[in-house]
Amino acid sequence: MNPIEQLIRGFQDLVAHVPELVQPFVVMLAGVVPFVEGEVAALVGVVGGINPIIAGVSAAAGNFLSVLLVVLLTSRARTAVVDRRAVRVPVAVGAVSSAEALPVEKPESKGRAKFKRWLVRFGVPGASILGPLAIPTQFTSAMLVAGGTSRAWVLLWQAVAIAIWTTVSTVSVWAALTFLVDV
Repeated sequence: MNPIEQLIRGFQDLVAHVPELVQPFVVMLAGVVPFVEGEVAALVGVVGGINPIIAGVSAAAGNFLSVLLVVLLTSRARTAVVDRRAVRVPVAVGAVSSAEALPVEKPESKGRAKFKRWLVRFGVPGASILGPLAIPTQFTSAMLVAGGTSRAWVLLWQAVAIAIWTTVSTVSVWAALTFLVDV
C-alpha cells in the first residue's frame, strides 16, 4: 500500500468513528465555510468514505444555505442604505457636508476588480459561474446584491454555480479515488 492509500485509509478510519447520520451534517458544515465551500467539502466527504452523492448534496446544501443567509443580510443592508440616502438632510450654509467629510476610499482589491470585469463581460450568470475561480460564492453573492441585482436572480445563479462546481469536484474526486488510487 503506497503512502497516499495509507493516508486515505487512515482518514476513512477516523471518519468511521463519527456516526453515519452525523457525517453528512459535518460535510454540510464544511460547505458553509468561505473558501472551502461545496467543492472542498465534497472532496473531504468522498475521501472520508461517504457516498459521493450524499457528500455532494450535503456540501452543496451547506454552501447554498450560507449564500442564502449572505444574500438576505446584504439585501437588508442595501435597502437600509438606499432608504437612508433617499432622505435628504439639509446642510447649514458654510457647514461641511457629509459627502465632503468622508475619507478617501481604499483602492479596489484584485479579486474585486476581477469580479467586476467578469460581471461587465458575462453578466450575473457568468459572474456566478466563473466567480468561484476568483472569490468565494458568499462574496460574489454579497457584491451582486449590494450592486442592486435582484435577490432571486442572484440565488438562482448561485444555486446553478454551486451545483456545477460541487458536481465537478465530487465526480473528479470519486473518479480519482476509484481509478487512480484504487481506494
